[in-house]
Amino acid sequence: MPFSTYLDSMRKDCKELVSELGKSFDYVSILGSDVRSAVYRADRKTSMACEGEGECGFVIKMHKGRSFYEYSCDDVKGDKKALANKIIKAVRISGELTDRQIKAAKVADEPMKKDFVRETDFDNYTDEYLLGVCKQISDEICGKDEKVLNGFGLIMPYRVSKLFITKNRELSQHYGWVNGGAMALYNDGKMVHTRHMEGSDRLSEVIEKTKASLDGIIDLAKHLVKAQPIKPGVYDIITDPSITGLIAHEAFGHGVEMDQFVKDRALAKNCVGEYVASPITNMHDGAAATLSVASYFFDDDGVLAHDTQIIKDGILVAGLSDLGSATQLGTEPTGNGRRDNYRRKAYSRMTNTFFCPGKDKLEDMIASVKHGYMIFETNNGMEDPKNWQIQCTAEYGIEIVDGKLTDNYVSPVVMSGYVPDLLKSISMISDTFKIEGSGYCGKGYKEWVRVSDGGPNLKARCKLG
Repeated sequence: MPFSTYLDSMRKDCKELVSELGKSFDYVSILGSDVRSAVYRADRKTSMACEGEGECGFVIKMHKGRSFYEYSCDDVKGDKKALANKIIKAVRISGELTDRQIKAAKVADEPMKKDFVRETDFDNYTDEYLLGVCKQISDEICGKDEKVLNGFGLIMPYRVSKLFITKNRELSQHYGWVNGGAMALYNDGKMVHTRHMEGSDRLSEVIEKTKASLDGIIDLAKHLVKAQPIKPGVYDIITDPSITGLIAHEAFGHGVEMDQFVKDRALAKNCVGEYVASPITNMHDGAAATLSVASYFFDDDGVLAHDTQIIKDGILVAGLSDLGSATQLGTEPTGNGRRDNYRRKAYSRMTNTFFCPGKDKLEDMIASVKHGYMIFETNNGMEDPKNWQIQCTAEYGIEIVDGKLTDNYVSPVVMSGYVPDLLKSISMISDTFKIEGSGYCGKGYKEWVRVSDGGPNLKARCKLG
């Protein structure tokens, strides 16, 4: 799986354009992206293989003491002086806006030349083989129970090549990731969907784990058709790693994206150095913090991947920044500058966000609950960073009575409340750890990027409904 031959051929053109624009700006960078993906899908009646979402183009970022300017295009060949003049003309802004801008620090451009590669096994598998795997998964699901209306097999690999050029830097990165899974549509008086998703940089691992999950999703379906709504109230809860990740992502991740600090839209800005969680709580984010779907070597601002500790022993110690917000705030960028695609602006965005393991055993955590619920499987969530309120939905919960899991399933389950109240209520943390990365995160209602989250099991107290 080689680096993009197209981007490789554009290195000289990018350097020439950086040099030409450098006559008018203090700092110039060019990010070239070539992202390819595919979708393999099969159910009881149909199967398909097609191209997925991708991108191929360039974004030029410029800085001149006060402001960042960005310009995107799908080609940088041709007359560089003419193209530079076109870009300069396009990025001019009104004097009224310039007067309101805050002077920013100088952008660092330390010399570095490096090509980063993370190998995959994608080239070992043909389209026909992967489509056959999806069909096999579908057939096996449909054959497990007569009440299965349909079974779905899904495999979605994607490959990323990115080139980053400045006056002093020439970086490239090449890596891949694959998400895959199985779903069942089950009907026993009530219709339910159940699923199992896997992610890895190895197709072989995703295929193996997905095939091993099929009995589990049928068993879950048999419970969920009997599940009832939960009685609203405040309960002791135990989270599975998926819900732990949902809390990390929604309860705290968005609130520490530092472009929100610049705009005074995040309460966390005023709480750095303060207790915001239980003293046993530690939380990280970073493309270099673990290997998952949001792991890369450098971000879309050319900043090398970091492992950022957000919460240390219950204290908020750091936020997540892109180059623009870090420059305005006078801090070091954390490698969290990410774009939906080359036509979109870079924002401060989460990558792999998770709570760290603790010292407790899951069985002891469950045994400590007189009455409550163990909560499973992220559905969706949202956060208000300005007021630190959250609302997170889980697919289901299992009632705990006198320290034992019962056979009483509830679905759906909505968690809500004030973020510090939830995090300060954490009283036990398991010694296990799992990251899941099969989803996307939007900035508001758009600007989608791939993210992962997770961690150990948590014991906390939360409002459920």
